[in-house]
Amino acid sequence: MKRLASVGLGLLMTATLSAAQAQEVKIGMITTLSGGGSHLGVDVRDGFQLAIERAGRDDIEVLVQDDGNRPDLARSLANEFMQRDEVDILTGIIFSNLAMAVVPAAVRQGTFYISPNAGPSDLAGRMCHENYFNAAYQNDNLHGAMGAYMREQGFEKPIIMAPNYPAGTDALAGFKHLYEGEVVDEIYTQMGQTDYAAEIAQIRASDADSLFFFLPGGMGISFMKQWDSSGIDMPVFGAAFSFDETIIKAVGSAAIGAMNTSLWAYDLDNEANHAFVEAFRETYDRMPTLYAAQGYDTANLILSALEKTHPDDQDAFREALREADFDSVRGEFRFGPNHHPIQDIYVREVVEGDDGQPTNRLVGIAVEDIQDVYHTQCEM
Repeated sequence: MKRLASVGLGLLMTATLSAAQAQEVKIGMITTLSGGGSHLGVDVRDGFQLAIERAGRDDIEVLVQDDGNRPDLARSLANEFMQRDEVDILTGIIFSNLAMAVVPAAVRQGTFYISPNAGPSDLAGRMCHENYFNAAYQNDNLHGAMGAYMREQGFEKPIIMAPNYPAGTDALAGFKHLYEGEVVDEIYTQMGQTDYAAEIAQIRASDADSLFFFLPGGMGISFMKQWDSSGIDMPVFGAAFSFDETIIKAVGSAAIGAMNTSLWAYDLDNEANHAFVEAFRETYDRMPTLYAAQGYDTANLILSALEKTHPDDQDAFREALREADFDSVRGEFRFGPNHHPIQDIYVREVVEGDDGQPTNRLVGIAVEDIQDVYHTQCEM
């Protein structure tokens, strides 16, 4: 009788799982596919879709829309996805100002939002929500890890620079938090800025012994080219957002020697990462970036939860997401109490690759098990 009961329970669980998988899931992806920073959105989209395709499931529909890096458009697209398309999950946003325009209202309406990139401090702290998960990082993490690394390397007078928007202010706050020393100056630039002559002159006139900057996408390309032409002899540090494979190839030899922090590297030695890099290169004929890795992990996080339940059962789906029961390409991964990752942050160096082009090489770990400081503000 015990054996029959066990078999019966197994059949019931199989039937329940099959029913959950048979019920279609709609995912709305809002990401930046045109204008400044579009390669970030393209890579998140491609990494995400690669994971869905490799899963071989035909019950998941991914709807993709371009936000054009505009908060008003992102908000409108989110409303369309939720009201017209009745999506179960939203994802995809790259920039933190767009996330702040979309996420709070979306999660309050009962839609899950899983971030593959933007991680503003407010959403990690005072505005956290049970339906919001970040599968990438909290904005401070990579910058804080570089602050810790530079302190350990003996740099005593860094000058720091970032754009004046939520991720930029988080970046410099994060750097200072773990650098634990005085900085020479903080420079805030404009979003989408292309001319950095004034900032470079300010850096030249300072007595800084090093430069840390956060300029994602085309901003980083413009700055590094102008920095190289300036002739200033100063070590350059940053986060991976300013040194992904697309950016450093556009910058060229000027990027070689720069150090950057990342939650992922293409030469990380684990089985999930090997499979991801090989599949991405075969599918898209290019090297994946950090953003592609984050998109891939975000999809696999969602898939791991869908193996257990459908988002219609919100409590069960939320718990399945919290478990993070998937093999991350970055290695160890778990969620903190505010649904943001606790993870290792690595250091990479830009070197000349075998093809003569700049590439990132893994150096080591900057900080183990980093956790954002805002989780103590999260009441959930």
